[in-house]
Amino acid sequence: MKLTAAAPWALFLATLWPLQAHALFGDDEARKAIIELRQKVDANKQAADTAAAEAREGDASTRRSLLELSNQIEQLRAELARLRGQNEQLAREVSELQRQQKDVQAGVDERLRQVEPLRIEFDGQTFTAAPVEKNDFEAAMAQLRKSEFQPASASYAAFLQRYPASGYTPSVLYWLGNAQYANRAYKEAVATHGRLVREFPGHMRTPEAMLAMANSHVELKDARTAKSTLENLVKTYPNSEAAAAARERLARLR
Repeated sequence: MKLTAAAPWALFLATLWPLQAHALFGDDEARKAIIELRQKVDANKQAADTAAAEAREGDASTRRSLLELSNQIEQLRAELARLRGQNEQLAREVSELQRQQKDVQAGVDERLRQVEPLRIEFDGQTFTAAPVEKNDFEAAMAQLRKSEFQPASASYAAFLQRYPASGYTPSVLYWLGNAQYANRAYKEAVATHGRLVREFPGHMRTPEAMLAMANSHVELKDARTAKSTLENLVKTYPNSEAAAAARERLARLR
């Protein structure tokens, strides 16, 4: 078969057509891939933008939360400082109340010491006495030791009126009689010592009181009564030191 002059061209076209068709078909696929790729890029970009927006929103929310938390912390610090101030004030008030309570207790204790009976041991006797009673007795004794016989006599007499049932009474009678004797109030001394002898015959000062009574009788120029008193002393309290002195005086009176 012979080819015409147009045959080679036709053959070229026939050969080129499939290539063109294939090229045309390939461009569509490429465009489609590009479109899909662009869609994916756009979707990724949108997702990234969304994520970034969410991240920014999250950061803003976090900052707001941190700011709120910081504010709450500051409020708590302020409240803590206020409570600490209240605690310090309460501590000062409690300390002041405790001090006042101690002062009150000390005052109560002092008042109790002033009125609470004391255990007294004096002149062989044991008894109880109020602090003021003890102080009054000791004040009178201090006057007597200073030879202030008149003030001592007044103090002893006032004591007997103020404390008629005192455990100090026998001793007060004895020392009051001695103060009266020193003041040369012999009759009063006899009466005071006589009361001691009558009311407290078992007291350790009673024999001495009888000896003092005899001395007062001598000063009153009543030798008979003095002798009788001395004899009664020797008979009643034979083993006492006062009885030994009484025997010597009786020997002189004879």
